[in-house]
Amino acid sequence: MPILPSPAVHVRNYSQPSAPDRHDFAQLVLPLSGVLALEIEGRAGRLDPLRGAVIAPGAWHAQDGARDNRNLIVDLDIDTSAATPDLAERLLERPFRPLDPAARKLVEFMAILAGEGGAATNSLASALALWLPLLLDRLAQEMPRPRSRLAALLAQIELDPGQPWQTETMARSAGLSVSRLHALFREEQGASPHAWLLALRLARARDWLAHGDESIAVLALRAGFGDQSALTRALRDATGMTPAAYRREHREQRERHAQENPPKTQ
Repeated sequence: MPILPSPAVHVRNYSQPSAPDRHDFAQLVLPLSGVLALEIEGRAGRLDPLRGAVIAPGAWHAQDGARDNRNLIVDLDIDTSAATPDLAERLLERPFRPLDPAARKLVEFMAILAGEGGAATNSLASALALWLPLLLDRLAQEMPRPRSRLAALLAQIELDPGQPWQTETMARSAGLSVSRLHALFREEQGASPHAWLLALRLARARDWLAHGDESIAVLALRAGFGDQSALTRALRDATGMTPAAYRREHREQRERHAQENPPKTQ
């Protein structure tokens, strides 16, 4: 898995909500203390010293945290162009990652080295070269998780997010009270049922915009938005872009990628 020869490491505090942003490199967000709310491509998560995040290159993200949070931030380049699954693909397929005791020790160790000085120094680069592969390997480990009480409901919604899902219909489908449904969504998804559904619909719409040719109006209804204007408002809130601009940018990115990476001749 190619990475930058000298990844950058920082210790940062996030005390204000941020506007959606993205960058060409991957980023690890590893909490040291406090709590940080992070949204990645429409998926909301709550980070703390037992849970970190991997932000893929080009992924829209925004954060909001209390004043006492501290986070180890690692900027690096991850190449996921290989067709077969590898470590990088396992890391990027799920943005929110548990930090087991071994990962915690690695994070705490690097935080001591990085201190509060910001970007990595030359002396820190050699330590990073040894430390980073160990951390990435730990983050890629799959930890057993208890079966979700919401698994069947989430699968049902994900199959057809365009249905007129309401909190009451979700609760009825899951065999739960509305209050219990809200509690489980907060516990398992870190969001309300409405926020989770909106994120799912927006993620589907963005995927279809980036990779399909369906009209925006039809796509909006298929994703569960009432009309094209509702999708436009949601996408602009999340990315600052209209559906047409989002589609155009991704097409241009694919064209540039195709030009820079022509098919290899045998």
